[in-house]
Amino acid sequence: MAFQMSAQLSHIRAPTSTALVPRARAHYHSVGVKFKHFVTPGSLLPPKRPLHASAGAGTNFPASLNPGHIHSASRGRQLSTARVTFWRSGPGAGSSPRGKRGLLGRIAFGALGVTAAAVVSLHTGSLVAMAHKPNLDSAGGDWKETKDFLLSLSVEQRRQYYRTSNYETLDNVPVWTPTAGDSGQSRYPRNEKLDGKISLYSGDITKLEIDAIVNAANNTLLGGGGVDGAIHRAAGPKLKQECASLHGCETGQAKITCGYGLPAKYVIHTVGPIATGGVGEQERRALRSCYRNSLETATASQNAVRSLAFPCISTGIYGYPPEQAVHEVLATVREYLDEHHDKLDRVIFCVFLPTDKELYLKNLPLYFPGKATVKSKL
Repeated sequence: MAFQMSAQLSHIRAPTSTALVPRARAHYHSVGVKFKHFVTPGSLLPPKRPLHASAGAGTNFPASLNPGHIHSASRGRQLSTARVTFWRSGPGAGSSPRGKRGLLGRIAFGALGVTAAAVVSLHTGSLVAMAHKPNLDSAGGDWKETKDFLLSLSVEQRRQYYRTSNYETLDNVPVWTPTAGDSGQSRYPRNEKLDGKISLYSGDITKLEIDAIVNAANNTLLGGGGVDGAIHRAAGPKLKQECASLHGCETGQAKITCGYGLPAKYVIHTVGPIATGGVGEQERRALRSCYRNSLETATASQNAVRSLAFPCISTGIYGYPPEQAVHEVLATVREYLDEHHDKLDRVIFCVFLPTDKELYLKNLPLYFPGKATVKSKL
């Protein structure tokens, strides 16, 4: 049941000379493995010869090094064998697999059949743990460990785990620009700080490589039809596992999960109002809450989403008339950006139907007006 990964997990500062340094401590976490690196005052660089450490089942196996040492211990698992080997390279040192100044630790876990490599570089001060690719097509394994691993990766590193072969980067999503003098009877004054923050995208929301996409979910959060089903299928079975741990979602609220096999890093799930019986104040307030709460969830400090895409919420089988919904949507997003324009770089309205696209093109200038046209007196 080995879970294996490839990620730069953390950074440390380590001396490149024998100078005295304050004691520094950094923790490194990978799935099933915990790394600790200590640098103590007066410590020397490691010797030129390899250092080895071995341990039996269930034992922490330290490798005593200068300027410090690294402990690698299992997280709640018993290991039958463990072996750690470190090299230091540089002028006058022996050969190294990397050919650069640094330490290479190779950890072999016989019982689990897991092979991982840890690279500690004294020059860059970073540790990289690498192992086999997690299986995002399987419901097996711990979704929490998969989530932690994926969220630790850069965009470039995550691309090998996408469950789609084609995706759209943010740079390929055009910015919507209001035409000067094309605002009609605009409902909001012009705010230049919002220029370049709005996009209208006609396409598949599951292909967007951005920080987060919003899912028009149902109250169970366990998947359904329409965009909800499409997002779950594209993300893979671990999305449903995490959603099950959230115990549903009330109408108008929003909850966030990892994107798993999606190009989007996160999925924000919100439940729109059912308006098949007509639209009243309760439905209008609930629809606004969907967008407002999604925006607030995205920009919360622990998530720090900078790019966010919305589908059309509640306008499908939930029966909210699109020509009414568009005004609630644009007003809510405009008011949020007026207050928090520094928190988001892009908000994307993702539409599928040509009629929805026309509705947004017609109404966007009312909420995000361009420069006024100066009429000539001649």
